[in-house]
Amino acid sequence: MEAVVFVFSLLDCCALIFLSVYFIITLSDLECDYINARSCCSKLNKWVIPELVGHTIVTVLMLISLHWFIFLLNLPVATWNIYRFIMVPSGNMGVFDPTEIHNRGQLKSHMKEAMIKLGFHLLCFFMYLYSMILALIND
Repeated sequence: MEAVVFVFSLLDCCALIFLSVYFIITLSDLECDYINARSCCSKLNKWVIPELVGHTIVTVLMLISLHWFIFLLNLPVATWNIYRFIMVPSGNMGVFDPTEIHNRGQLKSHMKEAMIKLGFHLLCFFMYLYSMILALIND
């Protein structure tokens, strides 16, 4: 059972790594003016909820399977994702809004957040891989 938990977490983490790289590439394209703000934000907002759901599922799965360290490691990032999604001002297109993305350095902060998430998901990937191998050896 424990191996199944880590295999699912590993696959989910691969998807989250892909999303982080996609966010970085799309934001870089906006920064270099290869795409306009409206198309960039619509592309990114389409993937905010799947990222939120994917990360929350892994966090809850670690809580249910009693892996406290990994749960506590995932909890701040999952909480940040939920907070960011809930605190979108009314009238905005989503977490990424084309009218505000160039204001007050939001583009740089979104880029920094995507880079931090990429590093976090890479760390989690290797933790899940190690834990999966350990669970398979012990079974």
